Amino acid sequence: MSSAARIEAFLEMMSAERGAAGNTLAGYRRDLEDADERIPGGLAGADTAALRAYLAGIAAEGFAPTSQARKLSALRQFFKFLYTEGLRSDDPTGTLDSPKKGRTLPKTLSEAETGRLLDRAALEAADPGQAGDDPIAALRLHALVEVLYATGLRVSELVSLPVTVALRDERFFIVRGKGEKERMVPLSTKARAAMKAWLQARAAVPALADSPFLFPAASDSGHLPRQVFARELKALAARAGISAARISPHVLRHAFASHLLQNGADLRAVQQLLGHADISTTQIYTHVLEERLMRLVNEHHPLAD
Repeated sequence: MSSAARIEAFLEMMSAERGAAGNTLAGYRRDLEDADERIPGGLAGADTAALRAYLAGIAAEGFAPTSQARKLSALRQFFKFLYTEGLRSDDPTGTLDSPKKGRTLPKTLSEAETGRLLDRAALEAADPGQAGDDPIAALRLHALVEVLYATGLRVSELVSLPVTVALRDERFFIVRGKGEKERMVPLSTKARAAMKAWLQARAAVPALADSPFLFPAASDSGHLPRQVFARELKALAARAGISAARISPHVLRHAFASHLLQNGADLRAVQQLLGHADISTTQIYTHVLEERLMRLVNEHHPLAD
C-alpha cells in the first residue's frame, strides 16, 4: 500500500469517523503530502530518525513553531491511524519532541476601534454611496461584521450559515461548528437589525432568495468565499481609519472574546461561545484576565499603591 493510498485512507477516516471539516482535511493533506515528498523513501515507511530529520529541516527553513507543531500533529495522527489499523507495527512519532512555542498573544482591536468599524459599516448600509454605490453589498457587509462581532463565529462558520438559522427573529443562532458539533450563540440587538435589513434585501433579488445559504454567492460552494469577505473587511477598516494590516475576520473573533473577558465574562462561557473543545485553546486570552485582576487589586485593595 503506497504512501498516497495510506494518506487517502487516513483522510477518509478523519472525514467519516471524526467529522473533520473540509478545510481541516485539506490542511492534513498538504502537510502529509509535503512530508511524503521530502522524506527519502516516502512517508509510509519512515522511521523516527527520518521524521526527526524532516522536522529539523523545516525548522531550519524558518517555519514558525506553530507551523512545525501543526505538521507534527498531522504526522502523529497519521501514524497512530496506521498503527491502529495494523498497517504498521510501530508508531515512529512516539519519541518526537514538540517544537518550543513562545506565548503569542492574539491580534485584536480595542472596543473603540471595533465601534468605529461597526459604525462605518452601518453608515455605508444606510448610504451605499459612501462605499461605491452597491446597496446589496453594503447591507451584506454590515450584517456580516455585526454578526461576527456579536457571536465570535469562525469565518468558515459565518459565511456558510444556512438561511434557515436567520429566518426566525430570535436572540440566538444555532451553529454547526468543528466536528459537526452544535452550539448556541447570541445575537445583539444591532446584529439582529442588520440581519433583518439584509434578509429583506436578499429576498428582493431572485438569484439570492433561492439560495439555501444566508450569504449566497456565485462560487463553487454556493456561499460567499471567506477570502472575499476578508478583502471587503480590510477595505471597510481602511475607510474607518483603521490599518487594513491589523484586521481580518479572525481578529474580530479575537475582539469578541477579549472584550467579553475585559467586561467580566467567565473563561468557560467564552470557551463555549467560541466552540473550543478544550479550555486550553481558550487560555490564550488569560492575559486579558490577568490585566483585569491586576486592575481590580490595584483599584480596590486597601494596601495597593
